Amino acid sequence: MRDWAGSTAFITGGARGIGLGIARALARRGVRLALADVSSSALEEAGAELGASTYLLDVRDRPAFAAVAAAVGPVDLLFNNAGIVPHSSVDALTFEKWDLAMAVNLTGVINGVQTFLPQMLARGSGYVVNTASAAGLVSDPNLLYATSKFAVVGLSESLRLNVVERGVDVSVLCPGPVATGIVENTRAAHASVGLRSDLVPAVAAFLGSGPSVDEVGEMVLAGMEKRSPWIFTGYDVRPHLEQRAAALIDCL
Repeated sequence: MRDWAGSTAFITGGARGIGLGIARALARRGVRLALADVSSSALEEAGAELGASTYLLDVRDRPAFAAVAAAVGPVDLLFNNAGIVPHSSVDALTFEKWDLAMAVNLTGVINGVQTFLPQMLARGSGYVVNTASAAGLVSDPNLLYATSKFAVVGLSESLRLNVVERGVDVSVLCPGPVATGIVENTRAAHASVGLRSDLVPAVAAFLGSGPSVDEVGEMVLAGMEKRSPWIFTGYDVRPHLEQRAAALIDCL
């Protein structure tokens, strides 16, 4: 078992949802926590619960990212986890919706990597976990979401090829349904790309059918123990991956 006690973890979206589940799992292992989130109230609650340092941060804001990194200091474990579930019909797409979806879900990850990776490479050690989605491996009709999450998967896979021999591990988390409030949080913060109200009950029921955020936190740490390139939260995606692989091969 890998011993991360005494190391420092930085988690974006760390005060709610999967980020909070990861934080709790790390806290049980004696890891020093630095949590970043856009919700000051959630940060206050998570900081009090876990004894964590907390930082109000919009992952799109590069100068703010740099300021937070300077305050946190050296980071051993980086979790680029913040994200939204943007949605739009094809007919209602706009450049502004594309920009928002990609800025939060992809550029936010890039900002975290570019902020902290150089110091990891200089030390020759570190671990980066980027949160994507099962929809980043097998597409669904949510064009904004799937596009951004496919990009995070590709980024993570390529990054791993570049840095794994230099002492830095990289995994991409591809969760299926997980019981979080991400749909409601997206609708509250980004109304222009929030899920239509008539779709919310079905999506909420689907997400609620999955594991809890605390269960997912332990799954993430188990995947990191194995240095898995991809970390999953259940077997539900397997038949879809098999169908996709077969369809790809059939096109050769």
